Amino acid sequence: MINQSFSRREFVRLLTGGTAAVLISFNTACKNKISRWRYLQEEEIGLLDAIVEQIIPTDDFPGGKWANVSNYIDKQLDTYYINHQVEYRDGLAAFEKTVIQLKSKKFEELPFPEQTAILEKMEGGDFPGEYWKAHSPAGFFDMIRQHSMQGFYGSPVHGGNREYISYHMLGLDYPNVIGQNRYNDLSWRKYNPNSIENGK
Repeated sequence: MINQSFSRREFVRLLTGGTAAVLISFNTACKNKISRWRYLQEEEIGLLDAIVEQIIPTDDFPGGKWANVSNYIDKQLDTYYINHQVEYRDGLAAFEKTVIQLKSKKFEELPFPEQTAILEKMEGGDFPGEYWKAHSPAGFFDMIRQHSMQGFYGSPVHGGNREYISYHMLGLDYPNVIGQNRYNDLSWRKYNPNSIENGK
């Protein structure tokens, strides 16, 4: 009986330890592989956020980053923009390498005016093409600009235009409201672009 009792205890101990090891391994794998994004990686989203904030900058209204434009692009890359997946991956990588070559810093680390100057060069075709393959820097910027506009002004159901921000900005009704303007008071203008609650 004593030996049998010890055997049972040993079995439970080994089983519990084995289960814990499996769970730890699974949790580690989840942390390393599972992302809240569909196609782009966290680092790529950080870079894209900085670019879309330049395309649609914050003023009296929140800009492209707060409006979830990067989320819109990421969502579409998993569906309707699937043909642009490689273009985004290669383009963002080439853009990051080029900026580091020029400024010795990542684009996200640069002051806003320097970011603006870089994108102006990119748009005008005056941008080094050493790291670019099938697509030109100007063409890549134009694609992001078009997609950013779609994400900012389109319906929130597609992943962007958070809280119908562009509708607020334009003084438009929601699409399902006819003959009624909901934005007369615009009390949401207390928006602080530097607050944590507003995506900073």
